Amino acid sequence: MAELTHFNPAGEAHMVDVGGKAVTQRLAVAEGIISMLPATLQLIEQGGHKKGDVLGIARIAGIMAAKKTADLIPLCHPLALTKVSIDFQIHPAENRVHCQATVATSGQTGVEMEALTAVQVALLTIYDMCKAVDRGMTMTDIRMLEKAGGKSGHWQR
Repeated sequence: MAELTHFNPAGEAHMVDVGGKAVTQRLAVAEGIISMLPATLQLIEQGGHKKGDVLGIARIAGIMAAKKTADLIPLCHPLALTKVSIDFQIHPAENRVHCQATVATSGQTGVEMEALTAVQVALLTIYDMCKAVDRGMTMTDIRMLEKAGGKSGHWQR
């Protein structure tokens, strides 16, 4: 099993030095789900929400979150992202919205945290915009689907 990298030999938290690592193309794909009442999903689908285009606003929030991940997660490196895409799929039979974030960069460290943060914030934005009509929404299955680039290579769920 690999060792935790965010601790020095004395057991103190530190930011990993990536200065000597090769610059490679990095990619991460994450996903998550928000479940809700049928009427809430119908408001989102039909664009009938008085606050506006719920998924459009959530998409922008997810993109912004990916760009701000280093401000939220203490030991993350600030990265120049080359791509952030947020895609939603509505599943009416299950009364849920699936979110998938894809994040890429050319750099010395991966973008897994950026992809996971993008998904979580996009789903939180949906919750925020719809909480007046449905406080029981549930966010689940936040997870990595794929990671590519770097020394550890390609990983896929």
